[in-house]
Amino acid sequence: MSTQRHLAASEERVLELPRAITVGELAEKVGANPVEIIKNLMRTGVMAGVNDAIDTEAARPIAAYYGFEIREAEAEDAALGERMADAERTDNQQPRPAVVTVLGHVDHGKTSILDAVRRTDVAGGEAGGITQHIGAYQVDVADSPITFLDTPGHEAFTTLRARGANVTDIAVLVVAADDGVMPQTIEAINHARAADVPVIVAINKMDVPAADPERVKRQLSEQQVLVEDWGGDVLSVPVSARTGDGLDTLLESIHLVAEISELTADPEVPARGTVIEARLHQNRGPVATVLIQSGTLRPGMSVLVGSTWGRIRAMTDFRGNRLSDARPSTPVEILGLADVPKAGDILEVVDSATDPRAVAAERAAAAEVADRRQPSSLEQYARQIGGGKIQDLNLILKADTQGSLEAVRSSIGQLGNDTTRGKVLHADVGSITEGDVLLAAASNAAILGFNSRIETAAGRLADANRVEIRNYAIIYQLLNDLDNTLRGMAAPLLQEVEEGRAEVRQVFDVRGGRVAGCLVTEGRVRRASLARVSRDGEIIMDGPISSLRRYRDEAREVAAGQECGIGIQGFSDFAEGDVIMTYVQEEQPSY
Repeated sequence: MSTQRHLAASEERVLELPRAITVGELAEKVGANPVEIIKNLMRTGVMAGVNDAIDTEAARPIAAYYGFEIREAEAEDAALGERMADAERTDNQQPRPAVVTVLGHVDHGKTSILDAVRRTDVAGGEAGGITQHIGAYQVDVADSPITFLDTPGHEAFTTLRARGANVTDIAVLVVAADDGVMPQTIEAINHARAADVPVIVAINKMDVPAADPERVKRQLSEQQVLVEDWGGDVLSVPVSARTGDGLDTLLESIHLVAEISELTADPEVPARGTVIEARLHQNRGPVATVLIQSGTLRPGMSVLVGSTWGRIRAMTDFRGNRLSDARPSTPVEILGLADVPKAGDILEVVDSATDPRAVAAERAAAAEVADRRQPSSLEQYARQIGGGKIQDLNLILKADTQGSLEAVRSSIGQLGNDTTRGKVLHADVGSITEGDVLLAAASNAAILGFNSRIETAAGRLADANRVEIRNYAIIYQLLNDLDNTLRGMAAPLLQEVEEGRAEVRQVFDVRGGRVAGCLVTEGRVRRASLARVSRDGEIIMDGPISSLRRYRDEAREVAAGQECGIGIQGFSDFAEGDVIMTYVQEEQPSY
């Protein structure tokens, strides 16, 4: 594009643009046809429709083409952020209640402990009399309140962190005295460790005959969680949610850790908090449970919540009582928002100088741009290395066997140097799950799989959260990619191009393994392609094709409507009805 076209004889005209603008709006400002703008954007490597938002960097060469210089207008959102930061740098810090999340393996008693704790709260005169469940509540211990987040477990805990909301001060890890440490216990430990919050271990079910707390402590030590009895600094409390034994000690331990942490906030600054959960109520409209983290929230205040806004119409506590104000660490249910926010969205009170509708619109547009331009984890990290920004590369490892897992983990430990290294947050055998994706999203980590299945729901969640999953069938390829990344030379970002699909009609035993007798239903199957095997919608294998035959003859390619035999490297567990999708990986162009 010639930057001289439409250039005035005098100096260039200046356009003040927000940080995100739709293609249609840009066309209107420069006086051009939107179709022409779209074509020019394509020439610069940006694919966007007339209603898609682009950022100022993408708009700059287009504006120059039409004789305009771009100056980025001060964003309402940025100005608000500066005012909020100034407001929170105060000398008026006052003690606030601790916020506690209870984590652990399913059926180990998380809910039972939460229910039992609620029943011990007699300070409000309503033992067990809570009339409204809003996802969080408070109990009094030694005349000091403690806030509990009543979430489904570490998935919800990590979802909040994945959206930038570190709302938890203390994590209580529940382990059943009879079952001991289980897979979800290890996940919970890793989630709490990634959040960098102190942990208190509640050894539950002490009333059952098979209770063995020493075995639990030994298993915890194997996960680098050392309780005080074993020379560590982690408090452990034996409890029974069924009988109530030990609950007072547990609450006292939480109170002690909170005191040591010296938790403070300024109740006089503009209120700020995090959405714990939200829903659309049939009669009351958008309803959100918010944990106030600083300042004091009152009815009538104008607020921004993520990319929505509103004026607080009413506030209630966890008992359903109307509130006139909510101070730091108080959970409240609020009414008055224009739309339903997302869990993890930040609530901010705005002053009369801020237009909340404009800021909400800016955020929505900026989020759209970010969704389209987000680079992959490994590529992003390599760029940071190349630019001199050094940090650990967070990784989650999944493998098909324990031996493979240990081999990969050991090899990763030898990569990198004193300033760059791969940091394994979680490693386990089995499929790549939604829990893995949530932890990766919360910790800015990449997921590396070795012959691992990717659960369908996990794949969808990874796409939604822009989490990179790289699955390998050959260990040296995994280590080579990672080594290049740690040296600031990330391998090109690859995109999958589907070539064909085949349905397994019969399974044959052959010398050296098994092959799938298939009918190619779509496209073509090539011997040089990669293949992904799905069963009942779940991916069970991903790897290179090892053999392709038409009858007895080797084939390079089989077209749709033809039958063939397919072998996949390292896999023989075919079953009738499996679907084999074949694909190639092509380098994604970078602009």
